[in-house]
Amino acid sequence: MKKLFGTDGMRGEAGKFPLDAATVEIVGASLANHLKEKLARAPLIIIGRDTRESGPWLERAFARGVTAARADLKSGGVITTPGVAYLARVLSADAGVVISASHNPYQDNGLKIFAAQGSKLDEATERLIEKDIFSQTENQRATVAAGSDSSRGNSVEAQALQSRYLDFLADEIGRGLSLAGIKLVIDGANGAASALAPTLLTRLGAEVVAINNAPDGRNINLNCGSLHTERLQSEVLKQHADLGVAFDGDADRALFVDAQGQLVNGDGTLWVLANYLNARGELNQQTVIATVMSNVGLELALKAHGISLFRTDVGDKYVLEELLRSGATLGGEQSGHIILPKLSLAGDGLITTLCVLRVIADEQKSLQQLTEGFQVFPQILVNVKVAQKLAFAEVPAITEASQEIENELGSRGRLLLRYSGTEPLARVMIEGESQPQIEKFARRLAAVIEQTLG
Repeated sequence: MKKLFGTDGMRGEAGKFPLDAATVEIVGASLANHLKEKLARAPLIIIGRDTRESGPWLERAFARGVTAARADLKSGGVITTPGVAYLARVLSADAGVVISASHNPYQDNGLKIFAAQGSKLDEATERLIEKDIFSQTENQRATVAAGSDSSRGNSVEAQALQSRYLDFLADEIGRGLSLAGIKLVIDGANGAASALAPTLLTRLGAEVVAINNAPDGRNINLNCGSLHTERLQSEVLKQHADLGVAFDGDADRALFVDAQGQLVNGDGTLWVLANYLNARGELNQQTVIATVMSNVGLELALKAHGISLFRTDVGDKYVLEELLRSGATLGGEQSGHIILPKLSLAGDGLITTLCVLRVIADEQKSLQQLTEGFQVFPQILVNVKVAQKLAFAEVPAITEASQEIENELGSRGRLLLRYSGTEPLARVMIEGESQPQIEKFARRLAAVIEQTLG
Protein backbone atom coordinates (compact mmCIF):
# COMPACT_ATOMS: atom_id res chain seq x y z
CA MET A 1 0.00 0.00 0.00
CA LYS A 2 1.41 3.36 -1.03
CA LYS A 3 2.14 5.80 1.76
CA LEU A 4 0.21 9.07 1.34
CA PHE A 5 1.11 10.85 4.60
CA GLY A 6 4.59 12.32 4.80
CA THR A 7 6.33 14.14 7.64
CA ASP A 8 4.04 17.12 7.11
CA GLY A 9 0.69 15.50 6.32
CA MET A 10 -0.71 14.66 2.90
CA ARG A 11 0.18 16.99 0.05
CA GLY A 12 -0.30 17.17 -3.73
CA GLU A 13 -1.84 19.07 -6.60
CA ALA A 14 -5.37 20.20 -5.75
CA GLY A 15 -7.97 18.32 -7.75
CA LYS A 16 -5.76 15.29 -8.35
CA PHE A 17 -5.50 12.15 -6.19
CA PRO A 18 -5.16 12.22 -3.23
CA LEU A 19 -6.17 15.92 -3.04
CA ASP A 20 -9.36 15.46 -5.05
CA ALA A 21 -12.75 16.11 -3.44
CA ALA A 22 -13.74 12.43 -3.33
CA THR A 23 -10.59 11.29 -1.54
CA VAL A 24 -10.65 14.19 0.91
CA GLU A 25 -14.24 13.29 1.75
CA ILE A 26 -13.10 9.73 2.47
CA VAL A 27 -10.36 11.13 4.74
CA GLY A 28 -12.96 13.13 6.66
CA ALA A 29 -15.18 10.11 7.17
CA SER A 30 -12.24 7.83 7.99
CA LEU A 31 -10.76 10.16 10.59
CA ALA A 32 -14.15 10.67 12.23
CA ASN A 33 -14.94 6.95 12.27
CA HIS A 34 -11.58 5.90 13.72
CA LEU A 35 -11.86 8.57 16.41
CA LYS A 36 -15.40 7.41 17.17
CA GLU A 37 -14.22 3.79 17.55
CA LYS A 38 -11.44 4.88 19.88
CA LEU A 39 -13.55 7.27 21.99
CA ALA A 40 -16.93 5.48 21.91
CA ARG A 41 -18.62 8.83 21.23
CA ALA A 42 -19.01 11.39 18.48
CA PRO A 43 -15.68 13.24 18.08
CA LEU A 44 -15.21 17.00 17.71
CA ILE A 45 -12.90 18.14 14.88
CA ILE A 46 -11.61 21.69 14.31
CA ILE A 47 -10.79 22.68 10.73
CA GLY A 48 -9.08 25.67 9.13
CA ARG A 49 -7.40 26.57 5.84
CA ASP A 50 -5.05 28.99 4.15
CA THR A 51 -5.94 31.28 1.25
CA ARG A 52 -5.60 28.96 -1.77
CA GLU A 53 -8.50 28.97 -4.20
CA SER A 54 -8.92 25.21 -3.69
CA GLY A 55 -9.30 25.58 0.09
CA PRO A 56 -13.07 26.21 0.29
CA TRP A 57 -14.13 23.24 -1.86
CA LEU A 58 -11.66 20.92 -0.15
CA GLU A 59 -13.05 22.02 3.21
CA ARG A 60 -16.58 21.32 2.01
CA ALA A 61 -15.51 17.86 0.84
CA PHE A 62 -13.89 17.07 4.17
CA ALA A 63 -16.97 18.34 5.99
CA ARG A 64 -19.23 16.01 3.98
CA GLY A 65 -17.19 13.04 5.17
CA VAL A 66 -17.23 14.16 8.79
CA THR A 67 -20.97 14.84 8.68
CA ALA A 68 -21.67 11.44 7.11
CA ALA A 69 -19.79 9.85 10.00
CA ARG A 70 -21.99 11.81 12.43
CA ALA A 71 -19.13 13.74 14.01
CA ASP A 72 -19.04 17.41 15.02
CA LEU A 73 -17.02 19.96 13.04
CA LYS A 74 -16.13 23.58 13.79
CA SER A 75 -14.47 25.81 11.20
CA GLY A 76 -11.96 28.59 11.89
CA GLY A 77 -12.07 29.67 8.24
CA VAL A 78 -8.80 31.20 7.06
CA ILE A 79 -6.43 30.70 9.98
CA THR A 80 -2.84 29.59 10.52
CA THR A 81 -1.82 25.97 10.99
CA PRO A 82 -0.69 26.55 14.61
CA GLY A 83 -3.94 28.44 15.17
CA VAL A 84 -5.87 25.25 14.45
CA ALA A 85 -3.51 23.27 16.70
CA TYR A 86 -4.16 25.75 19.51
CA LEU A 87 -7.94 25.66 19.06
CA ALA A 88 -7.96 21.85 19.01
CA ARG A 89 -6.21 21.88 22.37
CA VAL A 90 -8.20 24.56 24.20
CA LEU A 91 -11.59 23.44 22.88
CA SER A 92 -10.84 19.86 23.96
CA ALA A 93 -11.37 18.75 20.37
CA ASP A 94 -10.35 15.28 19.31
CA ALA A 95 -8.46 16.43 16.22
CA GLY A 96 -7.53 19.52 14.27
CA VAL A 97 -7.28 19.60 10.48
CA VAL A 98 -5.58 22.21 8.30
CA ILE A 99 -6.07 22.47 4.56
CA SER A 100 -2.78 23.93 3.40
CA ALA A 101 0.36 23.20 1.40
CA SER A 102 2.48 25.54 3.52
CA HIS A 103 5.13 27.22 1.33
CA ASN A 104 4.11 25.46 -1.92
CA PRO A 105 2.53 27.35 -4.86
CA TYR A 106 -1.25 27.83 -5.02
CA GLN A 107 -1.84 24.85 -7.33
CA ASP A 108 -0.92 22.49 -4.49
CA ASN A 109 -2.80 21.82 -1.30
CA GLY A 110 -2.65 19.40 1.57
CA LEU A 111 -4.12 18.03 4.76
CA LYS A 112 -2.35 18.33 8.10
CA ILE A 113 -4.02 16.50 10.97
CA PHE A 114 -3.28 17.25 14.61
CA ALA A 115 -4.08 15.20 17.67
CA ALA A 116 -5.98 16.79 20.54
CA GLN A 117 -2.87 18.12 22.32
CA GLY A 118 -1.65 19.91 19.21
CA SER A 119 0.99 17.41 18.04
CA LYS A 120 0.90 15.71 14.62
CA LEU A 121 -1.43 12.75 14.20
CA ASP A 122 0.12 9.40 15.10
CA GLU A 123 1.34 7.23 12.24
CA ALA A 124 -0.90 4.31 13.18
CA THR A 125 -4.03 6.37 12.52
CA GLU A 126 -2.48 7.73 9.30
CA ARG A 127 -2.00 4.14 8.07
CA LEU A 128 -5.65 3.34 8.90
CA ILE A 129 -6.83 6.35 6.89
CA GLU A 130 -4.62 5.33 3.96
CA LYS A 131 -6.11 1.82 4.12
CA ASP A 132 -9.62 3.29 3.93
CA ILE A 133 -8.64 5.43 0.93
CA PHE A 134 -7.19 2.51 -1.04
CA SER A 135 -10.08 0.22 -0.15
CA GLN A 136 -12.37 2.44 -2.21
CA THR A 137 -12.65 1.66 -5.91
CA GLU A 138 -12.64 4.45 -8.49
CA ASN A 139 -16.40 4.02 -8.90
CA GLN A 140 -16.95 4.30 -5.16
CA ARG A 141 -14.88 7.47 -5.05
CA ALA A 142 -16.96 8.92 -7.90
CA THR A 143 -20.13 8.10 -5.98
CA VAL A 144 -18.75 9.79 -2.88
CA ALA A 145 -17.87 12.90 -4.88
CA ALA A 146 -21.44 13.22 -6.12
CA GLY A 147 -22.76 13.87 -2.60
CA SER A 148 -24.34 17.11 -1.38
CA ASP A 149 -22.07 20.17 -1.15
CA SER A 150 -23.34 22.18 1.79
CA SER A 151 -21.11 25.19 2.48
CA ARG A 152 -18.82 25.37 5.49
CA GLY A 153 -16.87 28.09 7.22
CA ASN A 154 -19.69 29.97 8.98
CA SER A 155 -18.31 33.50 9.22
CA VAL A 156 -19.56 34.14 12.77
CA GLU A 157 -18.11 30.85 14.00
CA ALA A 158 -14.82 31.45 12.15
CA GLN A 159 -14.45 35.00 13.45
CA ALA A 160 -15.08 33.85 17.01
CA LEU A 161 -12.42 31.13 16.74
CA GLN A 162 -9.90 33.49 15.13
CA SER A 163 -10.51 36.02 17.92
CA ARG A 164 -9.90 33.37 20.53
CA TYR A 165 -6.54 32.54 18.95
CA LEU A 166 -5.57 36.22 18.74
CA ASP A 167 -6.53 36.71 22.39
CA PHE A 168 -4.25 33.83 23.35
CA LEU A 169 -1.35 35.34 21.41
CA ALA A 170 -1.86 38.87 22.71
CA ASP A 171 -2.90 38.18 26.30
CA GLU A 172 -0.84 35.06 27.12
CA ILE A 173 2.19 34.91 24.83
CA GLY A 174 2.38 38.70 24.62
CA ARG A 175 1.46 39.44 28.22
CA GLY A 176 3.29 42.57 29.40
CA LEU A 177 4.96 43.10 26.02
CA SER A 178 4.66 46.66 24.71
CA LEU A 179 5.68 47.30 21.12
CA ALA A 180 5.10 51.03 21.33
CA GLY A 181 7.75 52.87 19.37
CA ILE A 182 8.68 49.83 17.25
CA LYS A 183 8.14 49.91 13.49
CA LEU A 184 7.65 46.56 11.78
CA VAL A 185 7.29 45.47 8.16
CA ILE A 186 5.20 42.29 7.93
CA ASP A 187 5.16 40.05 4.85
CA GLY A 188 2.08 37.87 5.10
CA ALA A 189 2.95 35.78 2.00
CA ASN A 190 -0.63 36.47 0.85
CA GLY A 191 -1.46 33.58 3.14
CA ALA A 192 -3.11 32.71 6.43
CA ALA A 193 -1.29 35.39 8.46
CA SER A 194 -2.13 38.23 6.06
CA ALA A 195 -4.80 39.67 8.36
CA LEU A 196 -3.93 38.03 11.67
CA ALA A 197 -0.31 39.21 11.98
CA PRO A 198 -0.91 42.95 11.43
CA THR A 199 -3.94 42.83 13.74
CA LEU A 200 -1.96 41.14 16.52
CA LEU A 201 1.12 43.36 16.33
CA THR A 202 -0.88 46.58 16.03
CA ARG A 203 -2.87 45.51 19.09
CA LEU A 204 0.39 45.27 21.05
CA GLY A 205 1.32 48.82 20.06
CA ALA A 206 3.63 48.41 17.05
CA GLU A 207 3.56 50.59 13.96
CA VAL A 208 2.95 48.04 11.21
CA VAL A 209 3.59 48.27 7.49
CA ALA A 210 1.97 45.22 5.87
CA ILE A 211 3.04 43.88 2.48
CA ASN A 212 1.84 40.87 0.50
CA ASN A 213 -1.36 40.83 2.53
CA ALA A 214 -3.98 40.83 -0.25
CA PRO A 215 -4.61 37.14 -1.05
CA ASP A 216 -6.56 36.38 -4.22
CA GLY A 217 -6.41 32.58 -4.08
CA ARG A 218 -3.49 32.34 -6.48
CA ASN A 219 -0.79 34.65 -5.11
CA ILE A 220 0.00 32.76 -1.92
CA ASN A 221 3.83 32.45 -1.59
CA LEU A 222 4.22 34.03 -5.05
CA ASN A 223 7.56 35.87 -4.97
CA CYS A 224 6.91 36.72 -1.35
CA GLY A 225 6.98 35.39 2.19
CA SER A 226 9.69 33.30 3.78
CA LEU A 227 10.94 31.84 0.48
CA HIS A 228 11.35 35.20 -1.24
CA THR A 229 12.48 37.87 1.23
CA GLU A 230 14.01 40.34 -1.25
CA ARG A 231 11.08 42.77 -1.19
CA LEU A 232 10.84 42.59 2.59
CA GLN A 233 14.53 43.36 2.95
CA SER A 234 14.16 46.33 0.62
CA GLU A 235 11.02 47.57 2.39
CA VAL A 236 12.65 47.43 5.83
CA LEU A 237 15.36 49.79 4.56
CA LYS A 238 12.88 52.00 2.74
CA GLN A 239 10.61 52.34 5.78
CA HIS A 240 13.52 52.75 8.24
CA ALA A 241 11.87 49.94 10.19
CA ASP A 242 13.26 48.25 13.27
CA LEU A 243 12.45 44.76 12.04
CA GLY A 244 10.89 42.79 9.21
CA VAL A 245 9.05 39.47 9.51
CA ALA A 246 8.28 37.03 6.69
CA PHE A 247 5.76 34.23 7.12
CA ASP A 248 5.01 31.33 4.82
CA GLY A 249 1.55 30.42 3.53
CA ASP A 250 0.26 28.80 6.72
CA ALA A 251 2.46 30.84 9.09
CA ASP A 252 4.06 27.98 10.98
CA ARG A 253 7.46 29.49 10.18
CA ALA A 254 8.91 33.01 10.40
CA LEU A 255 12.12 34.58 9.15
CA PHE A 256 13.40 37.98 10.22
CA VAL A 257 15.15 40.97 8.66
CA ASP A 258 17.17 43.32 10.84
CA ALA A 259 17.20 47.11 10.51
CA GLN A 260 20.18 46.87 8.11
CA GLY A 261 18.19 44.68 5.74
CA GLN A 262 20.09 41.48 6.64
CA LEU A 263 18.17 38.20 6.68
CA VAL A 264 18.09 36.22 9.94
CA ASN A 265 17.00 32.63 9.31
CA GLY A 266 15.91 29.94 11.73
CA ASP A 267 19.47 29.27 12.88
CA GLY A 268 19.87 32.94 13.81
CA THR A 269 16.55 32.85 15.64
CA LEU A 270 17.62 29.78 17.63
CA TRP A 271 20.82 31.61 18.57
CA VAL A 272 18.91 34.66 19.85
CA LEU A 273 16.34 32.65 21.81
CA ALA A 274 18.89 30.19 23.20
CA ASN A 275 21.02 32.94 24.70
CA TYR A 276 17.97 34.67 26.17
CA LEU A 277 16.56 31.49 27.75
CA ASN A 278 19.96 30.32 28.95
CA ALA A 279 20.67 33.62 30.73
CA ARG A 280 17.40 33.15 32.62
CA GLY A 281 17.97 29.51 33.52
CA GLU A 282 15.11 28.45 31.22
CA LEU A 283 17.08 26.47 28.62
CA ASN A 284 16.64 22.94 29.92
CA GLN A 285 19.85 20.89 29.88
CA GLN A 286 21.50 23.80 28.08
CA THR A 287 20.56 22.07 24.84
CA VAL A 288 19.00 23.23 21.57
CA ILE A 289 17.35 20.74 19.20
CA ALA A 290 17.89 21.36 15.48
CA THR A 291 18.19 19.27 12.30
CA VAL A 292 21.10 18.04 10.24
CA MET A 293 20.62 21.10 8.00
CA SER A 294 21.47 23.70 10.64
CA ASN A 295 24.73 25.48 9.92
CA VAL A 296 27.86 24.34 11.75
CA GLY A 297 28.38 27.99 12.70
CA LEU A 298 25.36 27.72 15.02
CA GLU A 299 26.80 24.63 16.67
CA LEU A 300 30.16 26.30 17.27
CA ALA A 301 28.63 29.56 18.52
CA LEU A 302 26.40 27.71 21.00
CA LYS A 303 29.28 25.55 22.16
CA ALA A 304 31.29 28.68 22.98
CA HIS A 305 28.44 29.65 25.33
CA GLY A 306 28.27 26.23 26.97
CA ILE A 307 25.19 25.17 25.00
CA SER A 308 24.91 21.84 23.14
CA LEU A 309 23.25 21.36 19.75
CA PHE A 310 21.46 18.04 19.18
CA ARG A 311 20.58 17.25 15.56
CA THR A 312 17.61 15.27 14.19
CA ASP A 313 16.52 14.28 10.69
CA VAL A 314 14.98 17.03 8.56
CA GLY A 315 11.41 17.88 9.59
CA ASP A 316 9.79 19.73 12.48
CA LYS A 317 8.05 16.46 13.35
CA TYR A 318 11.41 14.97 14.35
CA VAL A 319 12.44 18.11 16.21
CA LEU A 320 9.25 17.94 18.27
CA GLU A 321 9.73 14.23 19.00
CA GLU A 322 13.22 14.93 20.38
CA LEU A 323 12.01 17.94 22.37
CA LEU A 324 9.37 15.80 24.06
CA ARG A 325 11.77 12.88 24.58
CA SER A 326 14.58 14.95 26.05
CA GLY A 327 12.64 17.64 27.89
CA ALA A 328 14.52 20.39 26.04
CA THR A 329 12.76 23.75 25.78
CA LEU A 330 13.88 25.05 22.38
CA GLY A 331 14.16 23.54 18.94
CA GLY A 332 13.71 24.39 15.30
CA GLU A 333 14.81 24.36 11.71
CA GLN A 334 16.89 26.64 9.54
CA SER A 335 13.75 27.29 7.48
CA GLY A 336 12.13 29.19 10.37
CA HIS A 337 10.09 26.51 12.14
CA ILE A 338 10.75 27.23 15.81
CA ILE A 339 9.17 25.13 18.57
CA LEU A 340 8.95 26.16 22.21
CA PRO A 341 7.04 23.24 23.73
CA LYS A 342 6.14 25.09 26.92
CA LEU A 343 4.14 27.51 24.75
CA SER A 344 2.98 25.31 21.86
CA LEU A 345 3.73 21.90 20.39
CA ALA A 346 3.30 23.35 16.92
CA GLY A 347 5.80 25.59 15.20
CA ASP A 348 4.04 28.97 15.24
CA GLY A 349 5.43 31.91 13.29
CA LEU A 350 3.38 34.39 15.33
CA ILE A 351 4.62 32.97 18.65
CA THR A 352 8.19 33.03 17.32
CA THR A 353 7.73 36.68 16.33
CA LEU A 354 6.43 37.66 19.76
CA CYS A 355 9.30 35.81 21.47
CA VAL A 356 11.94 37.56 19.35
CA LEU A 357 10.28 40.92 19.99
CA ARG A 358 10.27 40.19 23.72
CA VAL A 359 14.03 39.52 23.63
CA ILE A 360 14.55 42.82 21.78
CA ALA A 361 12.41 44.68 24.32
CA ASP A 362 13.89 43.03 27.43
CA GLU A 363 17.51 43.26 26.30
CA GLN A 364 17.08 46.73 24.79
CA LYS A 365 19.13 45.58 21.81
CA SER A 366 18.50 45.50 18.08
CA LEU A 367 18.21 42.18 16.25
CA GLN A 368 21.57 42.91 14.64
CA GLN A 369 23.19 43.22 18.08
CA LEU A 370 21.48 40.06 19.32
CA THR A 371 22.82 37.99 16.43
CA GLU A 372 26.43 39.02 17.03
CA GLY A 373 28.69 36.09 17.84
CA PHE A 374 26.99 33.79 15.34
CA GLN A 375 28.94 33.35 12.11
CA VAL A 376 27.29 31.49 9.23
CA PHE A 377 29.89 29.21 7.68
CA PRO A 378 30.12 28.77 3.88
CA GLN A 379 28.16 25.77 2.60
CA ILE A 380 28.06 23.81 -0.63
CA LEU A 381 25.50 21.23 -1.76
CA VAL A 382 26.26 18.92 -4.69
CA ASN A 383 23.82 16.38 -6.16
CA VAL A 384 25.25 13.24 -7.74
CA LYS A 385 23.16 10.88 -9.90
CA VAL A 386 23.36 7.28 -8.71
CA ALA A 387 22.25 3.98 -10.17
CA GLN A 388 21.78 2.38 -6.76
CA LYS A 389 21.37 3.61 -3.20
CA LEU A 390 23.73 1.47 -1.18
CA ALA A 391 24.48 2.48 2.40
CA PHE A 392 27.49 4.79 2.15
CA ALA A 393 29.24 2.87 4.94
CA GLU A 394 29.16 -0.25 2.73
CA VAL A 395 31.26 1.39 0.00
CA PRO A 396 34.92 1.48 1.15
CA ALA A 397 36.01 4.19 -1.33
CA ILE A 398 33.25 6.54 -0.12
CA THR A 399 34.00 5.80 3.53
CA GLU A 400 37.71 6.46 3.01
CA ALA A 401 37.18 9.73 1.09
CA SER A 402 34.62 10.94 3.65
CA GLN A 403 36.95 10.22 6.55
CA GLU A 404 39.82 12.09 4.88
CA ILE A 405 37.61 15.15 4.32
CA GLU A 406 36.26 15.10 7.88
CA ASN A 407 39.82 14.90 9.23
CA GLU A 408 40.84 17.92 7.15
CA LEU A 409 37.74 19.89 8.21
CA GLY A 410 38.35 19.10 11.86
CA SER A 411 36.02 20.67 14.41
CA ARG A 412 35.50 23.77 12.22
CA GLY A 413 33.50 22.06 9.49
CA ARG A 414 30.95 19.39 8.72
CA LEU A 415 30.19 16.77 6.07
CA LEU A 416 26.69 15.39 5.53
CA LEU A 417 25.96 12.60 3.06
CA ARG A 418 22.40 11.53 2.34
CA TYR A 419 20.17 10.29 -0.45
CA SER A 420 17.22 12.15 -1.93
CA GLY A 421 13.96 10.61 -0.82
CA THR A 422 12.32 11.06 -4.22
CA GLU A 423 15.10 11.06 -6.85
CA PRO A 424 18.11 8.86 -7.73
CA LEU A 425 20.51 11.35 -6.20
CA ALA A 426 23.17 11.36 -3.52
CA ARG A 427 23.49 14.72 -1.78
CA VAL A 428 26.90 15.93 -0.62
CA MET A 429 26.71 18.86 1.81
CA ILE A 430 29.91 20.35 3.23
CA GLU A 431 30.37 23.35 5.52
CA GLY A 432 33.66 24.95 6.48
CA GLU A 433 35.50 28.22 6.97
CA SER A 434 36.83 28.41 3.38
CA GLN A 435 34.53 28.37 0.34
CA PRO A 436 37.30 27.25 -2.09
CA GLN A 437 38.28 24.46 0.28
CA ILE A 438 34.78 23.02 0.70
CA GLU A 439 34.17 23.25 -3.06
CA LYS A 440 37.34 21.20 -3.63
CA PHE A 441 36.24 18.63 -1.04
CA ALA A 442 32.74 18.39 -2.56
CA ARG A 443 34.11 17.80 -6.06
CA ARG A 444 36.45 15.12 -4.73
CA LEU A 445 33.74 13.20 -2.89
CA ALA A 446 31.19 13.62 -5.72
CA ALA A 447 33.67 12.02 -8.13
CA VAL A 448 34.12 9.03 -5.82
CA ILE A 449 30.35 8.57 -5.49
CA GLU A 450 29.90 8.80 -9.26
CA GLN A 451 32.60 6.19 -9.84
CA THR A 452 31.24 3.72 -7.30
CA LEU A 453 27.46 4.21 -7.47
CA GLY A 454 26.81 6.03 -10.75
